[in-house]
Amino acid sequence: MRLTPDGATPIPRSVWVEDLETDDGYAFGLVRPLLLTAGDRIGFEGGVLVVVRPGGARLTAEGSWSTRCGPGAGSRR
Repeated sequence: MRLTPDGATPIPRSVWVEDLETDDGYAFGLVRPLLLTAGDRIGFEGGVLVVVRPGGARLTAEGSWSTRCGPGAGSRR
């Protein structure tokens, strides 16, 4: 499922998330899986994933950036 972490686009249905991959080969791996529910909005603030629930509650989820494959795969700088 494609999720748009722009802080404005609501998630269309509930989904468990372990990591988020970008189109350019990077991934944000969460410290622990997270249940996103329909209507949640996600975005990044200072390297932390922020989830805004439909009622306005804000959650943060820690993780780390890495590359998925190719030369130099590892941590994002």
